[in-house]
Amino acid sequence: MAEWLRQPIARRSALTLGAGALASSPLWAQSLVDLGFSQGDGRRPLTDAFPGKRGMILQRVRAPLLETPMAAFDGELGASTFTPNDRFFVRWHYADIPLSVDVDSFRLQVGGAVKHPLSLSLKQLQSLPQVEIAAVNQCSGNSRGLFAPRVPGAQWGNGAIGNALWTGVRLRDLLERAGVAPGAVQVQFAGLDRPPGDAPWFAKSLAIDHARADEVIVAYGMNGAQLPLLNGFPLRLIVPGWFSTYWVKALDRITVLAAPDTGYWMDKAYRIPATPRANVVPGAKDFPTVPIGRMLPRAFFTRADAGGVRGVALGGAGGVAKVDWSIDGGKSWHPAQLGPDAGRYGFRRWAASVPPGAQTVAVRATNTSGETQGFDPIWNPGGYMRNSIETAKVMQA
Repeated sequence: MAEWLRQPIARRSALTLGAGALASSPLWAQSLVDLGFSQGDGRRPLTDAFPGKRGMILQRVRAPLLETPMAAFDGELGASTFTPNDRFFVRWHYADIPLSVDVDSFRLQVGGAVKHPLSLSLKQLQSLPQVEIAAVNQCSGNSRGLFAPRVPGAQWGNGAIGNALWTGVRLRDLLERAGVAPGAVQVQFAGLDRPPGDAPWFAKSLAIDHARADEVIVAYGMNGAQLPLLNGFPLRLIVPGWFSTYWVKALDRITVLAAPDTGYWMDKAYRIPATPRANVVPGAKDFPTVPIGRMLPRAFFTRADAGGVRGVALGGAGGVAKVDWSIDGGKSWHPAQLGPDAGRYGFRRWAASVPPGAQTVAVRATNTSGETQGFDPIWNPGGYMRNSIETAKVMQA
C-alpha cells in the first residue's frame, strides 16, 4: 500500500473563493497568457491565488474555472506524462462548491434500485480492493475559444485537460455489494456542490453495463496523493475515455435507476449533434442530438521552436497508436517519435525534428481503433468535442 494511504485522511479546507479578499488580490494579474483565439480577446491572467494551485490560467473566479498552461505538459520523450496536481485544471458548474469536508462524518451513499443500500465511510472505502488507472480528464468544451464562429460558454484554450494516475475502488465492486435490482438501466452520480435556488442539481448517469466496466472507478487518490479539494476531494468518479462531465467531483451519492435519467444534465445539457465528430454547419438548428460521451484522439504541441517540435497526445476511447506530422498541409505525413505507453487512456509523448527553414507544422494522432484527426474545423453550438488538427509555425536553423 502506498505510504500516503497509511496516513490519516486529512480534513480538507480552502479559502473562500468569491468577491472578497482573493477576488481583489493583485495575484489575479501576475502576467497575461494569450490563448490565440480566432475571435475575441484570448488574453487571460495567470494566478497562484487558489489553494493548492499555482501558475494557472484564470478563466473565472466563481465557480472556479482554472486552465492549465500548455507549458505545464511539456517534457522529454521519457518524462512522466502525469499532470502535477497543483497544475491540474479546475471546472465547477455552481459557485457553492465544498470548501471543507469533515472526513469523519462523510459517507458515500449507494441507493436506488438496489437490494442493500450502502453508507460507506472513507476508511471503509479504502479497505476495499484498490485499483489504479492512468487516464486523461478533458472538459467537454476544451478549446471552445478556438471555435469559429464563436459560441457561448467558457472560452477555454487547449488546457482544460490533464492526465493523472487515479487510485480508488471499482464502481462495479460497490454495485455488487449493494446488489443491483433486476431491470436497472442506469447509474446516476451527484456530489457535494449545491445549485442556487431552483436550479437543477448537477447529476450525470452511465448505462448500467458501462458502470460495471473494469475501468470505471471511484477515486480517492490522484498522482500518489489525496485528491485536491478543487479537483473533487474526497471522492471523484473516473470514467476513462469519456469527457469530464461524467467525472463527478466530491461524489457522495450513487443511485441505481430503474428508468433512464431525464434530468436536466442528461436530457438538456451536454448534448451534441448526432453526426460524425458532432459537426454541423455553423448556425444549424433543430438537428437530432445525443448525450456527449467518449473522447476523440488529439495531439497537442507543448513546444515548437528552433529546437524542434514535441507534445502530448491522447487516443480518446482507445490508446495512441501513432502520431504523424506534416509540413505540406497534409499532402504527406511522417511518423513522430513516441514516448513510453503508460496505458490506453493516458497521454503519450511525441517529438519530431523538421527540415530547416520556416515551417508550418501540423500534427495528428491516430488511436488503436483507427480514428484520427482532420483539418476540417468542427462546429456545434455547444463548442464541444474539438479535435481538429493543430498547427504551429517554427523557424528551423
